[in-house]
Amino acid sequence: MKVEEIRKMSDEELSNELASLKEELFKLRFQHATNQLDNPAQIAQVKRDIARVMTIQREKQLAANK
Repeated sequence: MKVEEIRKMSDEELSNELASLKEELFKLRFQHATNQLDNPAQIAQVKRDIARVMTIQREKQLAANK
């Protein structure tokens, strides 16, 4: 997921995307624990996407407070 795509999202879309990514991370961790995960690097990628979404949410929150 690109930063430009995330910045174009509304607050509601960001919240939905964050929930979706957290659910995906849970599923990936579960697959990893049961040795069914083909690509363990997916976990790191989803974590980075979560961090990106949270960073953009915080930027928007700080911008709104100014």
